[in-house]
Amino acid sequence: MRGRSRRVFLHHLAFLGGGAVLLGSGCKQKKKEAAPPKPSGLKPKGLTTSHRTFTSEEYLVMSAACERILPKDEDPGALEANVPEYVDRMLQSPSLKQMKEDFLSGTAALDRRCQRMFKVGFADASAEQKDQALAVFKESAPGTGEAHYYELLVVLTLEGFLGDPSYGGNKDQVGWKLVGFDLIGKHAAEPPPGYDGDRHLHSHLSGG
Repeated sequence: MRGRSRRVFLHHLAFLGGGAVLLGSGCKQKKKEAAPPKPSGLKPKGLTTSHRTFTSEEYLVMSAACERILPKDEDPGALEANVPEYVDRMLQSPSLKQMKEDFLSGTAALDRRCQRMFKVGFADASAEQKDQALAVFKESAPGTGEAHYYELLVVLTLEGFLGDPSYGGNKDQVGWKLVGFDLIGKHAAEPPPGYDGDRHLHSHLSGG
């Protein structure tokens, strides 16, 4: 997505509910039909002191994957919005234990896929190589572990970009600013008194 197309896309997500972002539904439940990725077979690694969910190596892979979902162009991308920090925090929720396991397994599988395709780890691959590896997951059959991981990656990236900054993402409200959502103050995630949500939504639906 580039230029105006990205703005329009994020605008629809923010105000029309596309992708179920901002409401956190992607973090509340996992689709039952989706089978989790197969175990990586790797021995568990000790976490670093700087991350909550990922090892340093896993964090680099996850960050690179988020960056390819929303890369920086003339507007901030996932890294500028601190999306990896959001993902790292959210997967610590006890209610998201299964999602955490699925996401960690998927992240390892993505790195292995890139190694097989290009003889280089995902974090060190070129942008084109990363996109090709991600395309394998995106185009996998529904219900597979690869497709499930890609879905989680997209939802978590968009949530981190457009969600409340108190959860670690949307740094400096860059996501809200990008879609023109400047109605939220610095200290409260609530619209101001008198804000007519239905009217505002209608203006976007009608192209206003």
